[in-house]
Amino acid sequence: MISSEQTMKPLQSTVSAKAVTEPGRYPTYKAARVHWLGEIPAHWQEKRGKYFFREVDERSATGEEELLSVSHTTGVTPRSQKNVTMFKAESYVGHKVARPNDVVINTMWAWMSALGVSKNVGIVSPAYGVYRPINGDDFLPEFVGYLLRTPLLKWEYICRSTGIRSSRLRLYPDKFLDIAFPCPPAAEQERMVSFLRAKEVQIRRLIRNKRRLIGLLNEQKQAIINQAVTRGLNPNAPMKPTGIDWMPEVPVHWEVKPLKHWLRESAKALGDKTDPDYSFDYLDISCVGTGYLTAKPERLRFENAPSRARQIVQKGDTLISTVRTYLKAVYFVEDEWPDLIASTGFAVLRPVSEIEPKLLGMILQSSTFIERVIRSSIGVAYPAISETKLGTLHVAIPLDREEQNLLLNAVQDETGALNAAIEKAQSEIALIGEYRERLIADIVTGKLDVRHVDIVVPIDEAEIDEAEELDADDELTNDDMMEGDDADD
Repeated sequence: MISSEQTMKPLQSTVSAKAVTEPGRYPTYKAARVHWLGEIPAHWQEKRGKYFFREVDERSATGEEELLSVSHTTGVTPRSQKNVTMFKAESYVGHKVARPNDVVINTMWAWMSALGVSKNVGIVSPAYGVYRPINGDDFLPEFVGYLLRTPLLKWEYICRSTGIRSSRLRLYPDKFLDIAFPCPPAAEQERMVSFLRAKEVQIRRLIRNKRRLIGLLNEQKQAIINQAVTRGLNPNAPMKPTGIDWMPEVPVHWEVKPLKHWLRESAKALGDKTDPDYSFDYLDISCVGTGYLTAKPERLRFENAPSRARQIVQKGDTLISTVRTYLKAVYFVEDEWPDLIASTGFAVLRPVSEIEPKLLGMILQSSTFIERVIRSSIGVAYPAISETKLGTLHVAIPLDREEQNLLLNAVQDETGALNAAIEKAQSEIALIGEYRERLIADIVTGKLDVRHVDIVVPIDEAEIDEAEELDADDELTNDDMMEGDDADD
């Protein structure tokens, strides 16, 4: 198989200062053997997986190899580089060994595209499928990595997986090896990989800049909120000491109490006997920023949902993450949202009737409160705070309802433009991600021809920073879920 060093040669040799020429269609096509491909370039091969890969079942004798994680967002990576928090086994003797260029598939989560090509020697769950190239000249590893994770193939995995319940579907070796894959000439694969790597540099730069913009906008928003929730609207109002280091003084007429005194009943939860077909929008920590959603909640059926998808959320609730608190995930549910379920990694806080719910949400998303939460968390790699401890943190609130509304209105007036700009940047990030996914799929399935396209790599970013994920933190919760299911096998 072509090495990664060889892969980089076309990329370096085709860097050009000319304007980028958009890829177009191939001159001639032929009907593909599988319906999801539609048509492929006339000169491409198309064979079933068994002609390209063979299943291997090499087992670790010592269990000391690098432990690998398989994610639906980042493929196969060393678990040491991830935030997976599942337990570690006493011994990994007997786990499957994966070697560079092997295809590794999480058998139970193939329908979520939890698979990829390994770049390392390492070990994976005995429940995983490991497939080794038969002929190293058929496929470039990077091309395979792109191809196997296209949305069209995801549906092929779903159709070929078997199981009584959709949440327990398994993609067995005979089904995977029966899939027909398009196979372009090696030179075209190299060209595709070079083109996509150059595009990804540009895409990562765009996303990084959008995220930096969101960070700056949020800083401005936080400054406005902090001023309002600690000092009120009247700069000349008399103040009183609180004895609290992060909130040394507040207006004299405000009440300072532990958070638990401002709250009423906890959120109800879905029971284990919930109808398996019950559908809901699921909010996990990866969907939530500080005061806004970073992604749309995932629509799930109860039988497919992770065990942490339990808390029933209603209008007026504030969600605050009690795990990985450094992510500063806090969100106020302002509108009616039927069938909204939150992860048990959130505390779902519902204020007493004397408090305007949105005001409490604003206080809890202020940087002064969030930083206090982070400092009170326990743990280094996976800092968390108990709901009991969270309830002991003090909050200052004016009891006069009119003043509460005046505070809210003043903050909304000052932060309205900032919120709109944050929402626009988040929407643009989502669109960029969709563009990337579609571009990859169109190129590796032959819908677009890049053989004669100039490849332009930004001079100051010739290499992709692998540590900078396109879907930042998206895989953190799902990796836990996937690894946890492996433990059941």
